[in-house]
Amino acid sequence: MTQQAAEAVVAGHICLDIIPGIQEKKNGLGTFLVPGKLIEVGPARASTGGTVPNTGLALHLLGLKTRLMGKIGRDLFGSEILHALGRYGDELTEGMIVSPEEDTSYTLVINPPNVDRIFLHCTGANDTFTVDDIQQQLLEGARLFHFGYPPLMRRMYEEDGKELERLLATAKARGMTVSLDMAKPDPESPAGLADWRTILTRAIPHVDIFLPSFEELLYMLRPESYKQLSLECETEDLLPYASGTLLSSLAGELLDMGAAAVAFKLGEHGLYLRTTADPARLQSMGACSPTSDMADNWLDRELLAPCYKVSPVGTTGAGDATIAGFLAALLKGMPVEDSLLSAVGTGAFSVEQADAVSGIPSWTALTERISSGWPQLENRLDLTGWHYNERLKVWSK
Repeated sequence: MTQQAAEAVVAGHICLDIIPGIQEKKNGLGTFLVPGKLIEVGPARASTGGTVPNTGLALHLLGLKTRLMGKIGRDLFGSEILHALGRYGDELTEGMIVSPEEDTSYTLVINPPNVDRIFLHCTGANDTFTVDDIQQQLLEGARLFHFGYPPLMRRMYEEDGKELERLLATAKARGMTVSLDMAKPDPESPAGLADWRTILTRAIPHVDIFLPSFEELLYMLRPESYKQLSLECETEDLLPYASGTLLSSLAGELLDMGAAAVAFKLGEHGLYLRTTADPARLQSMGACSPTSDMADNWLDRELLAPCYKVSPVGTTGAGDATIAGFLAALLKGMPVEDSLLSAVGTGAFSVEQADAVSGIPSWTALTERISSGWPQLENRLDLTGWHYNERLKVWSK
């Protein structure tokens, strides 16, 4: 079968989430932790998880030709992942990496009513993913290479990120625009104990667009500040403390490391973006570099797009959907303000459904809803010195 060139390649972490139906028990979670006891549960629901299906399928549903590259085993869970992806189009399984020697990554989600969820996660084949797994011919013609969740992939963070650097440099050398997403690791795990400042210092020069969440980035670049703020606030929800000053400072460090653009996911507070002030770096972004008539629009910008008002059903994959909306706009050559609105708009559509993918709209439906005057949430962050542009619907510094 002849394989058609894709506009975007999405690679990285993939897993199968298995969620058994659990009824409420009188004694709460303790009911499930009795050795030798049989606990009756309901039917299990299985769904794909990770960057590859979440961001990749979102780009596909937004109308971009997309290739998915995740590593799975030749086992039951791997077959289920291929089947799930194939429902959206047979071509979406062509770039998947199937290893007979590996086990497919999975997460068992223990989700009793009125009790915090427990995740039992097996990283599986994600841990052995390297650039050598990728069929290089499948990258031909692609303009964008997006990679996600290296903290959940052992080869990507061991040896101070040597393999992550090699992977991103390979994609960059092909002339593609390279984007990178992160995940926050368990602080007590090997990934959580890794030297992420060193890893990012090696990786970021090969990254055009870096798209972590605020909390992930604070944990990785300023771990002591992260710990202190978590203790002071007695919560892991640090988003309300993402002031304009702090966001600008963190983004500045990453631009100095070599990124062309940095975007921080801020949950219900929206999406922050800061771009390089160096015209040469902007034009070296690869195949998705802003055209000459868009260069000034993208150069040396600092913006924040608020989220749109919706009635949320679930937030699973909302950050991945937001990234997909931004990258889709980038591929279409849109202005920076519209790219941000496309991002938060896609994320807003996503949370209107319980799962990560079924809420993703077509590009036409997205742009029509945005242009119809879709209300935005009020800003609740400290943006002293910023102003809101009523016409463009974004905050700027």
